[in-house]
Amino acid sequence: MKYPDPHSQHCARVCLHCASACRAYASGYANRFNQEDNIELIDYGKRPFVVNINQAVKQNNTFRTALWTGDHLQVTVMSIDVGDDIGLEVHPDVDQFLRIEEGQGLVQMGDRKDQLDFEAEVYDDYAIMVPAGTWHNLTNTGHKPLKLYTIYAPPEHPFGTVHKTKADAMATD
Repeated sequence: MKYPDPHSQHCARVCLHCASACRAYASGYANRFNQEDNIELIDYGKRPFVVNINQAVKQNNTFRTALWTGDHLQVTVMSIDVGDDIGLEVHPDVDQFLRIEEGQGLVQMGDRKDQLDFEAEVYDDYAIMVPAGTWHNLTNTGHKPLKLYTIYAPPEHPFGTVHKTKADAMATD
């Protein structure tokens, strides 16, 4: 993935896809449905997949991990540290859905980077819809990590994305 040319990028995505498929096959699909087991948080994209999303989100400790990347949709799990935020961003051609599974935060949105005139407090079970082209940020205002998942349509991050920290995510933008 470190080489910018399209051929290398394509080969890396195919390799990551095959590696995750092999890991899933080797560990058996049966344990994906057992709520007693931890879910292996890898990108299962482009094949049928069922998961207890609440469990996957709550066990995730990375800033962002892609859980499923298809051609037209992507699901990532996220954990935002106390006092931290996702980072002010805009996706010109991507609609985004975020769902809070645990914690509390403040979501801000607006048409311009310097004018976030929409604000709402969010808690467990809240959903946030961000239209393409809308500047937005989500800040953890609670006393424990903010656990959520987000759906991008179309996908926003490369297959297999794992950003252990916000700094890792910012370094790849």
